[in-house]
Amino acid sequence: MAFEQAGIAVEKQSEFAQLKDAIARAFQPDRVEGLLKRLLKKGIRIRDWEPVLKCGALDRKDAVSLYQSLPLSDQAQMREFYLSRIEEVAPQLRTKYHKLYQYY
Repeated sequence: MAFEQAGIAVEKQSEFAQLKDAIARAFQPDRVEGLLKRLLKKGIRIRDWEPVLKCGALDRKDAVSLYQSLPLSDQAQMREFYLSRIEEVAPQLRTKYHKLYQYY
């Protein structure tokens, strides 16, 4: 069963799009290993969205303020988008950085 985005309209389109773009860029095949290395170095698990956001791993200084400016429904959709992207990382990288992906 494939991931299916909730059918809730985004209220703050501009901020949502900017943050979504930052996440998409971080997970591009040529950049994702850098993200994983930074998280491993900082001891942050990949599924811990807010610590990932706050540590600056998305290469966007205003990512936290963008996220905080979103209403709760938009924040939830952003978390869903992020979590769906971490599952799309190549299996070789997921194996290499298994400590980031393992549950507690």
